[in-house]
Amino acid sequence: MARYRWETAEHELFRESLRKFMEKEAEPHYEEWEKNRLIPKSFWKQLGELGFLCPQVDEAYGGLGLDFSYGVIIGEELERVGAGLTGVGLHNDIVVPYIEAYGSPAQKQQFLPGCVTGDRITAIAMTEPGTGSDLANIRTTAIRDGDHYIVNGQKTFITNGINGNLMLVAVKTDPQAEPKHRGVSLLLIEEGTPGFTKGRKLDKVGMHSQDTAELYFEDCRVPAENLLGEEGRGFHYMMEKLQQERLVVALAAQTALEDMLELTVDYVKSREAFGRPVAAFQNTQFKLADIATEAELGKAFLESLIADHLEGKDIVTKVSMAKSWITETAKRAAADCMQLHGGYGYMEEYKIARRYRDIPVMSIYAGTNEIMKTIIAKNMGLTGQ
Repeated sequence: MARYRWETAEHELFRESLRKFMEKEAEPHYEEWEKNRLIPKSFWKQLGELGFLCPQVDEAYGGLGLDFSYGVIIGEELERVGAGLTGVGLHNDIVVPYIEAYGSPAQKQQFLPGCVTGDRITAIAMTEPGTGSDLANIRTTAIRDGDHYIVNGQKTFITNGINGNLMLVAVKTDPQAEPKHRGVSLLLIEEGTPGFTKGRKLDKVGMHSQDTAELYFEDCRVPAENLLGEEGRGFHYMMEKLQQERLVVALAAQTALEDMLELTVDYVKSREAFGRPVAAFQNTQFKLADIATEAELGKAFLESLIADHLEGKDIVTKVSMAKSWITETAKRAAADCMQLHGGYGYMEEYKIARRYRDIPVMSIYAGTNEIMKTIIAKNMGLTGQ
């Protein structure tokens, strides 16, 4: 059954095929991946073989030439299994679209086919130890030296940092530029490039199976032909692509919210306290009624945003609202749903425990929710600028 009004029979078949694959190849192994703190590269290859990696890529580069609506389905089905699979969505819907939009024909031919097959796993390296959402003030430099850029700096909290072998790195090609954002550029840096090393796999509170790492660049010589787009335009490119990135995060939070609601409704119906089902208590009913209402509101909002995004509309303000509101709603719901599970909700064997620790970071990455509210206020004309 279609989840959205814009879904066609083709979308439904695509979702059914992906769900069957996930039930067979992901769900039985997910706990092991969580314990290992890593999703095997072989799983990425399986996704690629079945057309679930970068389906939007043009057929000339091995893709299916589909639109973002299929990415929505992939994102939902991955999140339904667990938030630790978020790196696939980052690869599909966040990093690879940069190469599609700004890459030269040679870069597309060199990199996109491997992104579709899973031979190349991408990551985007923006955040630095001293710089999070303030991208104009990154300190990693890339100074031109003949046919190369010499890159020096450090990145942290990089999703796909361990498995990734193609990094899209935000750098300062002109450290003296004013305003500062005009000095930012984007470089494609491959694993194995001299001077590029990976640090430790970071041990996070949640999203355990999603590999996250530090990256180091020490006199790293990157071919000048690996510059993505124009020098000095990197900040502009990132601002253009953040609309879809934040929509992807809101979608993941919405899927997690709906999953938690379903888990908890099933649990309170089957669990008894004081001689009757937990579902019979008014507090339980009111809590879940509120969560169900918020889930419906979030879904309706997202459906309209996805439709507008597919039509190429500028929905930055509304996406900022969705990212902020849905992720905060999911955090509150996680706490309420864990509480309704009682002591069992604190046990690792119950999925709600994993949801409880996976969800909070959604209000932090892709721009903190405080940044989202700043964007909303600015676009309302409230900043006085």
